[in-house]
Order: sequence, then structure tokens, then C-alpha cells
Amino acid sequence: MTLIDEWLAIDGNQVARDLRDAAEKLDSGAGDAFLDFKSVRRIDPSGLRALEDFALAAEEKAVHATVRGVNVDVYKVLKLARLSSRFSMVN
Repeated sequence: MTLIDEWLAIDGNQVARDLRDAAEKLDSGAGDAFLDFKSVRRIDPSGLRALEDFALAAEEKAVHATVRGVNVDVYKVLKLARLSSRFSMVN
């Protein structure tokens, strides 16, 4: 992704696929990546792995990742998996 001025919506029914697609589009030094989780009500193990892979890809390419619309249940899972600190969270 080049410098993104819009939020990339993550579909709650295909979290892992959307995150893998987003990770593949990251460009080195692109600046920022914005993910919209408002339709994600729960995250399964494959989605969690994909989110971890996305965070790793963003860090390797010096891209700052921001996530918005994370509900409390998903946030708790991210906190337990120690992923919440790898993203900026906004409402």
C-alpha cells in the first residue's frame, strides 16, 4: 500500500484473508496503514495469526499500523496475544 488516506475495511467473515491481502500490498516506507475493524465481532486463531503476520510485515517495512473500531472482546484477545501494543488503536 502506498500512503493510504482511507481506512481498509476488514470483513468480519474473512479477517485472515483480508489481512493477508493487506500485508501483501504494504510498501516499504509507505508511512501508515489504516485498518477498520468495525465489522469484526470476533477473531479466530487464523485471523489472529494473520494479524500478527500483518504487524510483522508492517514493522519490517517501517509502516505505522493503526486500527479503529475494535470491540472490547476483540481487544481483549489482542491484549492476551500481546498484539495490541503493535498497533495504534483509535475509536
